[in-house]
Amino acid sequence: MPPVPGYHGEVDHIPQGAAERLALLLGGAGRRVRRAVGAGGGEPFRSLVDGGFPPASLAAARDALQGKVAAVLGRAGELGWRWVTPETGGYPELLAATADPPLGLFVAGSVPKGPAVAIVGSRRATAYGRQVAELLAREAAAAGAVVVSGMARGVDAVAHRSALEAGGSTVAVWGTGPGRVYPPEHRRLAGGIRASGALVSEYLPGTPPRRHHFPERNRIIAGMVPVLVVVEAAARSGALVTARLALDEGREVFAVPGSILSESSVGPNTLLRLGARPLLGPRELLDELGLRGGSGGPVASGRDDVLGAALPAGESRSVEELATALGMSIPGVLNLLLEQEMAGSVEREPDGRYRRTGRSLGPGPDR
Repeated sequence: MPPVPGYHGEVDHIPQGAAERLALLLGGAGRRVRRAVGAGGGEPFRSLVDGGFPPASLAAARDALQGKVAAVLGRAGELGWRWVTPETGGYPELLAATADPPLGLFVAGSVPKGPAVAIVGSRRATAYGRQVAELLAREAAAAGAVVVSGMARGVDAVAHRSALEAGGSTVAVWGTGPGRVYPPEHRRLAGGIRASGALVSEYLPGTPPRRHHFPERNRIIAGMVPVLVVVEAAARSGALVTARLALDEGREVFAVPGSILSESSVGPNTLLRLGARPLLGPRELLDELGLRGGSGGPVASGRDDVLGAALPAGESRSVEELATALGMSIPGVLNLLLEQEMAGSVEREPDGRYRRTGRSLGPGPDR
């Protein structure tokens, strides 16, 4: 096949098989076609014919191959994305071996190789859920693991940000196409992820968010990693869908135990009852990934122990509540909070309350 204008992939000429896969996507191919092509191991069009698909069913894909593939690749290239398939190289090996592998992936950045873990959870994460996601992602990334998630609000976003802050790599799997950041407030986060890892989507450039895209997206998250962690999830949530898909693929699934009084803990607690492994700290996760890690959790000492006792992990407190608990004046508490906020060990919530982050309650910059 001749060179495709605007295609900025890893090769100068897009392989015929990669072009046929994109043509099938443009022709509206669904799960049955994806599975047939994934199992065929040869030329995509030929795999469908050999698999008993009527030749007429390929008509739309053949038309797309002649008239649309070059335009789509050109548009993706303008946005800084490239089309990755098993034929081009760069397609995740674990994902290729799943029951329903994508025909191909649009990728911005580069999907890192090495141990990987998916960290998923509620969009409405509690302070506890955010702290756990931050701790796990930070420790995993610092130890050399790739953190994979869906760039949604809540646990996903915390996992990505924490991996970046630890100087590690992270991959975000989108439910939209290249050029459509969702949620829109994560545009800056998307830039950071792209610089240190990759943005990934199986949807055509410009595809808007649609409800059914996110369960489809979840199979990619589950398929890319050997280990998945569910931090928080309601009884009916995308995180539980991802966990089920991971179990179906034989992946290791961890669930973070939570309060029986919290709706956000119903999901992981249910997974535990069904046989998922409880995750009690970063050390267990790193052991599963075959990595050596750092602290294994927050550490506090000296004066910081006082703040830690008044500000338990996973809870938030107002300045007034902390002053009462510590027996200190409000100005004194504010000075302590400012010191720890600058050190990154506490964070101010939108309602003015404070919570601990996953970082150590350590000395401030001037101590």
